[in-house]
Amino acid sequence: MGAGKKELVTSNHDWSSTRNLGKSHLGGVIFGTKNTTINECLSKQLFGLPNQHFVYVEKIGPGLPLFLFNYTDRKLHGIFEAASHGQKNIDPYSWTSDGLQRTPYPAQVQVRIRSQCQPLTENQFKPIIVDNYYTQNHFWFELDHSQTNKLLSLFSSRPVSDSQSTLTPHGSTKWSICLPSVSKSDEKVEKELVQSNRKGTSNGVKSSANKEKDICKSFNGKIDQSLDDSLCMVGKDEKELVYTKLKELALNCKFMAPPAASHEHNNALKNEMTNDSSKEVAIHDEKKEDALAKSSEGPMIAKLIEKVEDLMAFKTEQNHKIGCLEMKIVSLEQNLAEAENEIRNLKCHCIMLESMVVPPEESHTINGRKSPEFQLDNLPSTSEFHMDSSPERSDIHLDSDELILLVGGYDGTSWFSSLDSYSPSQNRTKSLKPMNAARCYAPVSILDGELYVFGGGTGGVWYDTVESYDPLVNQWTTRPPLNTRKGSLAGATVNDKIYAVGGGSDNELYSAVEMLDLDVGAWIPSRSMHEKRFSLAAAELNGALYAVGGYDGKSYSKSAERFDPREHSWTRIKSMNTMRGCPCLVPLNEKLYVLGGFDGNSMLATVEIYDPRQGSWVIGEPMNYPRGFSAAAVVKESIYIFGGLKTGEEINDTVECYKEGQGWEITDTKAVGQRCFFSAIAL
Repeated sequence: MGAGKKELVTSNHDWSSTRNLGKSHLGGVIFGTKNTTINECLSKQLFGLPNQHFVYVEKIGPGLPLFLFNYTDRKLHGIFEAASHGQKNIDPYSWTSDGLQRTPYPAQVQVRIRSQCQPLTENQFKPIIVDNYYTQNHFWFELDHSQTNKLLSLFSSRPVSDSQSTLTPHGSTKWSICLPSVSKSDEKVEKELVQSNRKGTSNGVKSSANKEKDICKSFNGKIDQSLDDSLCMVGKDEKELVYTKLKELALNCKFMAPPAASHEHNNALKNEMTNDSSKEVAIHDEKKEDALAKSSEGPMIAKLIEKVEDLMAFKTEQNHKIGCLEMKIVSLEQNLAEAENEIRNLKCHCIMLESMVVPPEESHTINGRKSPEFQLDNLPSTSEFHMDSSPERSDIHLDSDELILLVGGYDGTSWFSSLDSYSPSQNRTKSLKPMNAARCYAPVSILDGELYVFGGGTGGVWYDTVESYDPLVNQWTTRPPLNTRKGSLAGATVNDKIYAVGGGSDNELYSAVEMLDLDVGAWIPSRSMHEKRFSLAAAELNGALYAVGGYDGKSYSKSAERFDPREHSWTRIKSMNTMRGCPCLVPLNEKLYVLGGFDGNSMLATVEIYDPRQGSWVIGEPMNYPRGFSAAAVVKESIYIFGGLKTGEEINDTVECYKEGQGWEITDTKAVGQRCFFSAIAL
């Protein structure tokens, strides 16, 4: 039961144990099991996961689709659905050897079978949830609505009979699939009606008219009860069930046999009359039965129609209320994200005890122009923090030629919409105006003095949005969107054009390239790369665009390509010595440096250097720490690399600096803090 040991992120998602999907985005959940625990899961109709998964198990509500993954044979079983809300310790002693110890899987939910289908092998279901795989054999259990619908469709195409069922625990009674039965309800109504009609009276003297009245009253009561039962089931089995029941009730009403009491009365009359009079009585009784059927049929159908109309009006009202509630939930989620960002800033202030106060009259310039965003009297006190190795220094002058902008990211708890400036000489970080939304896995580029950030996303939700930041007015502006929602792409500016390279979205990996042309006001498709690349790195050098590494859907790549806008084509160049996904790529002194990344097994501290004049890669001096999903930039012939993942579950809080001939040096660790999945660029 439960997920195995966490390994490294190999895709573009949260590195923690969850995807962090909101409740409205959660379409389904996979639970884990083994051959030693699957029978208990099925017999108790209870699924469970370790405690750290409760963050999304608590979002499960009745009716949510569930699936059961067997780690032993790596097969996925379904289709189940939640029979309760996700809770802790529904059975606090489940899945233990002696039933006395506390369960290791307290994040639990009661379940029932929605549909019995043949299990899926990993090769069958993996393409649907490929974005959930953070190692070759481990994946996140949270499913969005698109993934859930695809799994339901695949399972539904593989139904099994009762004899083939794989969802029955050995030595126990098979589960029943709890769906309302229209026919049983109607059979009960009809059976009770016939029994009541056959009772008669002990004297056999009751008049035919009174009996007919009692019969109609009894039958109408049964219809009302049956209809009420149907209305109670609407939420589970959809309105089609109601229409089916009404149709069958109407047919029963129309074609029901004449009451038995009327036959007994007619037989008594026949025995007392002559043959001729018997014929007349029979004809009279036949007409009376027809009139009875007609008289009882009309009012009942009219009553059914009236109740259906009431039901539909009620459903419409409920749908409207649900729509309003969903809008409120979205609004609350947005407010929560903003609050989390504000909390992050406050936490940073608490940590940065050595913060210094800059005189309000201090002003700064960028390219000779006054820059109001760097005046502390124009910023709230809660939006700035810094660390300096020399606390006694009071006159800080931020030189725009040495500033590095840090954009977005994740600290292990929150997704950032923040924009921060980092001064290497002062080892100081200052918060600027944040983006319009939290954003990770997004590249950045400079064009016409403005910072552009494009694509990316948070928690598996990808963006096509683009924003630009003007440092002279400390403002963000919405720009033309990408042609496709994508994340873990790369980008660079070449000849006054921004290029968005590769990346992926849902189950798609891209080799496509888009180019932003401000004169046209849109992203224009450019020549595609030779390979699909997800979590790649890209940089500009001497008027050419370089793309290296990444994930192609099967393995991490060591290959590299160069795009020359003058030739309008991509050319393969010599491959790196090591496979790398999520590395950094920066130019320094007419060479390209690729830093760290992930080789499919572990994070890398190694560095490789490409010299276009030689057309080959050489091994450089390694960094002090392994890093993937980090950010790097070049200032004054020095490379600075920030944060990133150190291992599968540890985020770096260090900054390293490299100068040719001097190697790598670790700077103060408190200036930036823990951060990954973000971007950096020199201003």
